[in-house]
Amino acid sequence: QVQLVESGGGLVQPGESLRLSCTSSTFTLDPVAIAWYRQTPGRRREGVGCINRGQGETYYEESVKGRFSISRDTYQNTVYLQMNDQKREDAADYYCATDKTPACPSRVVAGEYCGMSYYGRRTPVTVSS
Repeated sequence: QVQLVESGGGLVQPGESLRLSCTSSTFTLDPVAIAWYRQTPGRRREGVGCINRGQGETYYEESVKGRFSISRDTYQNTVYLQMNDQKREDAADYYCATDKTPACPSRVVAGEYCGMSYYGRRTPVTVSS
């Protein structure tokens, strides 16, 4: 069973950085693509980025390119979302997700929205001064 757990959310000021973690005690993350999503109340969930299996290629939503990065620590069975230079519009609940496939969905690669089958429970990020 795929159980994903996000952590690392919190309150930051605009311009600051935060690193989110996604891990699992029941599922090995390295062989599969992991995506990050975010959602604010009343709005549709949106993709933030995705990493292919292993230390594979990464893809990002346009508004976070150059500020966010996704990486893995295979030994810790963890995928990270490093968020730098945060803006107020980055405030949201963040989720990691997977379809248990090795590559990010082609629609994600093309910059389109694509949901996945398994999501964690979220970690909230607040950006406020």
